[in-house]
Parts: sequence; C-alpha cells; structure tokens
Amino acid sequence: MKKYFNIIKYTQETLLVISILILMVLPLLIVFYPNIINSNVILNLYLVSHIFLFFVMIIRPLADIFTKVKWLRPLVILRKGTGVISASIIVSFILSKLMIDPSGYIVAFGTYKYWSMTNYALLAHLADISAVILIITSNNLSKRIFGTWWKKIQQLSYVYFYASVLYVYLSYRNIDLLYALIIITLVTYVASVRNKKRLIQSSMPVSTPPSTSQVQLNINQVSDKRKLLKNI
Repeated sequence: MKKYFNIIKYTQETLLVISILILMVLPLLIVFYPNIINSNVILNLYLVSHIFLFFVMIIRPLADIFTKVKWLRPLVILRKGTGVISASIIVSFILSKLMIDPSGYIVAFGTYKYWSMTNYALLAHLADISAVILIITSNNLSKRIFGTWWKKIQQLSYVYFYASVLYVYLSYRNIDLLYALIIITLVTYVASVRNKKRLIQSSMPVSTPPSTSQVQLNINQVSDKRKLLKNI
C-alpha cells in the first residue's frame, strides 16, 4: 500500500507540473499560432479538460459508495492534480483573451450580453470564473487563509462541471458530455444517500449488553422478591 501511495504522490506532482506548463505555453500558442490551435484542436482540448473534470467529480462519490474497495479512497487525493489540469486549459483561453484585448475583455464583464444566454455565454462565463477561483485556491496557503470556508469554495467544482458541460454540449452537441453529466448526477445522488444513512446510523445510541454482575444482581433481586411473596 505504501508503494501505491508513492505512485499517487508522484502522479499528483506530475499533473501539477503539466498544469503549470499548460498555463505558460497554451495561451501563447492560441495568440501567436492560431493556425495550430484551430477549432478541432480547441474541441480536443475541451475534451481533455472534461475527462479530467469527470474524474474529479466521480472519484469521491465512488469512494463513498464502495467503501470496502481499499484502493479507491486514496485516488481521491488526485482530485487536486486532475482538477488543476482541467482548469488550467480553461484558464489558458481566458489568458489568451486578456493578451489580445485586455481592456475589451474586462469592460465586457459589465455588459448584459456577457451574462446573457445568447450563444450560452452565461454558462461559459460561469465555468470560466469557477475555474479561475478553483485554480487560485487549490493550494495549502488558501486552506490556511480561508479556513472552514475553503471547502465551501471548493464546492464551485459543481458549478464548473455543470456549467462547462452544458455549454459545450449545447454549443457543439457532444452527446458524450450529456452522458457524463447524467452519470455524475446519479452517482453523486447515490453517494449522498449512502452518506446520510451512515451518519444516521453513527448517531444512533449503541445498546450495550448487561455485564455478568448486572445479570447476577437481577437474578438475586428476583429471587428475593419470590422469597418475600412466599412469606406473605
């Protein structure tokens, strides 16, 4: 099991390094080499991002459902690395827009069109903002700064997943993403039901069997009562 944890540790570190490289290289490729990052490549990048995001969303519920599968729970550790690599692809597109027209992109935040459902812009930008927040707060420093609020902030992964999947599905009609959305929703629901049952069971008082001395005391009390009844 120790070797297994070491493999997970090295995988996590590798994913984080790849994420940094993506953030450094991909925005430059999008801006200066648009012939390389064409529409097909963009779709493939979205696919890669969603594959990693699918892992982020499904691994914890699976670990909560199949509690007896010992090798499954340690994989939850990789949610950080896979989540960051997924978000790094999305954030790279945002950085490329800021590089091309920073003032225009910032000004657009205050317009109705930016937050409307025209071309599903609202879904795209909700996913963008969630990805930025998640990638910024995916570190130990943020944990210390936000304290108990850190876990609540990480719940934005649900916003990121659903907004991103719906945007790409509605825009490009990728049926696989719709299947992924349904699977994640069902598995998450089943896991939440299982967790609630376990919580209820753990909060119930456990009745302990009487000790030998208590049993003997009860027998003596019954015997004394019988003697009294005989004497009456």
